[in-house]
Amino acid sequence: MTGLAQVLEEGPDPGADTEWRTFAIDAALHGERLDRALAALVPEFSRNYLQQLIDAGAVRLNGRVLSRSAARVKAGDQGQVELRPTPQSQAFVPEPMDLPVIYEDAHLLVLDKPAGLVVHPAPGNWRGTLLNGLLARDPRAALLPRAGIVHRLDKDTSGLMVVARDRAAMDALVRLIAAREVSRQYVALAHRSWSGPALRDVDAGIGRDPANRLRMAVVDLERHPGKPARTHLEHLADADAGCLVRATLETGRTHQIRVHMAHIGHPLVADELYGGAPAAGMQRQALHADRLAFRHPVSGAELAFHASPPRDLLQALAAWGLRYNPPARAPARSPGRAPQAGPP
Repeated sequence: MTGLAQVLEEGPDPGADTEWRTFAIDAALHGERLDRALAALVPEFSRNYLQQLIDAGAVRLNGRVLSRSAARVKAGDQGQVELRPTPQSQAFVPEPMDLPVIYEDAHLLVLDKPAGLVVHPAPGNWRGTLLNGLLARDPRAALLPRAGIVHRLDKDTSGLMVVARDRAAMDALVRLIAAREVSRQYVALAHRSWSGPALRDVDAGIGRDPANRLRMAVVDLERHPGKPARTHLEHLADADAGCLVRATLETGRTHQIRVHMAHIGHPLVADELYGGAPAAGMQRQALHADRLAFRHPVSGAELAFHASPPRDLLQALAAWGLRYNPPARAPARSPGRAPQAGPP
């Protein structure tokens, strides 16, 4: 187990009082980084967790607060570390929330994630995430890495996600995604009338933007770190101000559709990170995962699900005189569960 899950196990009990530990740097640790020295002196806690404490100002060296993990220590230095819960160490806790589940069986569930819901705990969003809601909804989720989440949607992207409920299903879903046997389709409202052929494949590698590390970009993979990325685009309808597009992922890179649409000159409406702007009433990127299809990881049955866009996107389409038409294939549903609203 690694990352935040490891921190949860190795950090102090969130309900316990904080504990101060004193330490002294001996000759063997002279010149070492502060975080590595602490990991050697307090070996029962992970280096990741100790770095969090350093960042939080919970470490003193020679009476002075040190907040840089890379600071070098010297033989004879005396210090204290306050072992206390950090936001990360308290992130993996159950939080009851109303999750819009549209299908569920013993092995998996499919939900229609609302825009604004963060999938995983991360800086700025340690609580109130989908993961927290899954932990509250099903005690078995605590036994799975990432509570069974096998893929993600951006915070402000709405739509369909599949989540595993047991380890066998999770491992199988991960293999299906890696083998590109899970079909994920989106509808996107973009700026400017469509240009080029109605069907278009964008095959362009994606990596961290060399000019802005806070976003992704199409990069030359021979010159910059990144991964191959391919998106299939279908032009659905045009308006004077923009266009409606269906996007099908072949790969699943961070912000892939948003980056590829901006790359071809059609940034998504309200996607300000990638050159879009609010329009037609949209205040978040106009992207919705409306179709998800895959083979059931246990039974082998072919499943396909549909979720109509939420109100804000439908209203934006109407404002531009466009209409949403769902995918042709009818959605699946749990036995005994009422059919989904909207056309089949």
